[in-house]
Amino acid sequence: MTVGGWLIMILSVGIVTGMLAWCIWKVLTTPGSTEHLHSQIDIETPDLRENDNGGEPSTPGAPA
Repeated sequence: MTVGGWLIMILSVGIVTGMLAWCIWKVLTTPGSTEHLHSQIDIETPDLRENDNGGEPSTPGAPA
């Protein structure tokens, strides 16, 4: 590989590694970040809401 190829490769790998380290640092050191963490179990989608048809999921566009 040429010297230019080595420089571009080292620069690009270094930038990506630096950005990864910065992101991990921000996630681990931001105070109060645990209050903003959510998982799929925390999300209530409209099809899971109970309604007046016996708790069955509603079908969009179906007559009630």
